[in-house]
Amino acid sequence: MVIKGHLSESDGEAEYSVTEEENLAVWLLSIKTLRIQPYRLPPLGPYDVKIRIKAVGICGSDIHHFKNMRVANFVVKKPMVLGHECAGIVEQVGSQVKFLMIGDRVALEPGISCRQCQLCKDDRYNLCRQMKFFGSPPTNGALANQVVHPGDLCFKLPDNISLEEGAMCEPLSVGVHACRRAQVGPETKLVIIGAGPIGLVTMLAARAFGSPKIVIVDIDDCRLSFAKDLGADEIIKVSSSMQDVEEEVVQIRSAMGSPADLSFDCVGFNKTMSMALQATRAGGKVCLVGLGQREMTLPLTSAAAREVDVVGIFRYRNTWPLCIEFLKTGKIDVKPLITHRYKFTQEGVEEAFETSSRGGNAIKVMFNL
Repeated sequence: MVIKGHLSESDGEAEYSVTEEENLAVWLLSIKTLRIQPYRLPPLGPYDVKIRIKAVGICGSDIHHFKNMRVANFVVKKPMVLGHECAGIVEQVGSQVKFLMIGDRVALEPGISCRQCQLCKDDRYNLCRQMKFFGSPPTNGALANQVVHPGDLCFKLPDNISLEEGAMCEPLSVGVHACRRAQVGPETKLVIIGAGPIGLVTMLAARAFGSPKIVIVDIDDCRLSFAKDLGADEIIKVSSSMQDVEEEVVQIRSAMGSPADLSFDCVGFNKTMSMALQATRAGGKVCLVGLGQREMTLPLTSAAAREVDVVGIFRYRNTWPLCIEFLKTGKIDVKPLITHRYKFTQEGVEEAFETSSRGGNAIKVMFNL
């Protein structure tokens, strides 16, 4: 049969022959408009593998694209395949791929750096300006039956790690990278502001790195309860009002027993960053993980006078092996974070994105393909 006007990696419209094995993907066509349509893959290179995708999670950035057609400066200007939290099964290997075989179960690191610039050579490839990242415009994502990806960005999963857990290595990597950047250790008592998926994986990672006390702050009772069940030592409900910061910092210090050694801001607003700076002890550290606002007005002078260090993170680098080790040994359990599951159907796709958009008790929404 022939299908007209379907979308591919290289062109907006084409007429081409298809078979029953046609690769299908979820295309974002416009605001809140998703369609499952054919997706033509690029040819398999010598260092590439073709993956049959089996599990894909919905990320906050997917929801921003879905609702606004943009995340910060990343603007969707043409139809794009969504999704980057993924795992699957190897179906084909390039001639130069020696470490993977057909049938291997793998988790995919979704960003392809240029490997040539100074940042890449300095092993800070997550900052590469030429990064091609699944589901970040203009690069198509992984919410598809099949994708082609560099073999060295596909990590084999042990038998005791499910494909869903493999897909969760992507959000978990954010928490692991944050803990590395902030140098979390067995003596680091910390506050996490934001109990969404990234705040929760940061908590799990911090515990795995040895943190003895973790206080979680959020505006939502449901998410705070979830954080408590997941292992937070203390939870504190706060408001969205800047005027309440000082009073809420007192509550945080009381729950912590002292000012925090480290605060993770997993939201990234004026208020949350101000709270993090004030809740952190003199000589401590604040790590900005969430990027909710493009610009912020902050009380940096008083923080500088107390020598509070501020570090930021962007995605992650070299995290998949450690994430897999944490999951394999049971040091981290991400399964409770997967609260909703949907099939790869038009109805399932629409319901999944609406569920994730609403938040509430939806922590991680997962597709099973």
